[in-house]
Amino acid sequence: MKRTTLSRRTVLRGIGTGLALPFLDIMRPATAEAAIAAAATPVRMACIFFANGAIMPDWKPTGEGRDFQLSKSLAPLQNVKDQIIAFSGLTQHHARANGDGAGDHARNASAYLTGAQPRKTSGADITVGQSIDQAVASELGTQTRLPSIELGIDRGRNAGSCDSGYSCAYSSNISWKSATTPCSKEVNPRSAFERLFGNPQTAADMERRNRNRKSILDFVASDSKRLESSLGGSDRQKLDEYFTSIREIEQRVVRASQTPKEIPELALPDGVPSDLKEHMRLMYDILAIAFQTNSTRIATLMVADAGSNRTYPEVEVKDGHHELSHHQNDAHKMEQIARIDKYLVEQFAYFLEKLKSTQDGDRSLLDNSMILYGSAIADGNRHNHDDLPILLAGGGGGTINSGRHIVYSNETPLNNLFISMAERMGSSLKQLGDSTGTLNLS
Repeated sequence: MKRTTLSRRTVLRGIGTGLALPFLDIMRPATAEAAIAAAATPVRMACIFFANGAIMPDWKPTGEGRDFQLSKSLAPLQNVKDQIIAFSGLTQHHARANGDGAGDHARNASAYLTGAQPRKTSGADITVGQSIDQAVASELGTQTRLPSIELGIDRGRNAGSCDSGYSCAYSSNISWKSATTPCSKEVNPRSAFERLFGNPQTAADMERRNRNRKSILDFVASDSKRLESSLGGSDRQKLDEYFTSIREIEQRVVRASQTPKEIPELALPDGVPSDLKEHMRLMYDILAIAFQTNSTRIATLMVADAGSNRTYPEVEVKDGHHELSHHQNDAHKMEQIARIDKYLVEQFAYFLEKLKSTQDGDRSLLDNSMILYGSAIADGNRHNHDDLPILLAGGGGGTINSGRHIVYSNETPLNNLFISMAERMGSSLKQLGDSTGTLNLS
């Protein structure tokens, strides 16, 4: 039997716009030979960073292997418990001073994904190392329209001193294209969204689009109608759900641009929400759509810059996060930090549940992803960089045995996990920082 198929690379075209599509039934190979060739569904990788460590007694799960219970701070992950691995015993050695003195927060962010010791400088001679996301992107990034995408919540800056003589570039970035070049993150949801779905436009096209307040979908409407005529009922429903999610995000971006966030000494771009929860969830939504459309397979997200002193009135925490992290075992301060930890995990759980509910071929998008969540500081009071709070969510395309708490001996390199993730992405990378091999995730 013969049937029509559609390439996974199909893009709907409009004025200055290209819109990638989710996986549809019509994209399945028409022949057995083609099915075998397409059997390997792409694996996606995202690395998420939070600041100031955690209250580890409230973070660590109890029990080992599959016989584990989520902790107080990780309780929001209950609906995806079977698709996460919680690690104990992992260490990022080069986040330590190693003779360089104070500056643990700057080293926390800069060493997190690079596994390298940052040069202590507040000048232009910053040096750390290439991060795992960019190492994989440099090898495999040509397989997607965007090699990678870097998102954040805090704008940060790349000049000046932010932590005990360390450049602000170290505190503001976790993604490094090379040892001397950070990949600046995008904190403006509108800009992030347009980077994913908008092509360079002439000034006239942009002016016309803004004047008419057209949606991206309006530009591709005629192309999408032609496509719908060739789809079955199931695919039409998938396409309708996908377009609905795109339009909803666009509407939220527009609403966000109407209420800009006021932060002293920062000129915020159009599109930054005033509500932190909305900002974080909008960024998570954009990441989900980036993966769903295979616009990129590699992403990073900083939910706060290193050493962030943001307050969290959302959970009745009015003191600064960094200030609280120096709690000196004060029970009240520790309880407030634990509230922040749980609040941030709630937003992470929202992202994972969205990926879990999104079909991607014969699996869910979460099954075909690896989502790292963690920090290179464990206890913010001690500034220790061993036994880190690290989670890995997703099935890695069927190669990861999730739903476990894995306890390693202390000082096991966190970088071993990164090599294991790179391997599942199809990368040939064998070494990062002090890595000594891979972790058995299957």
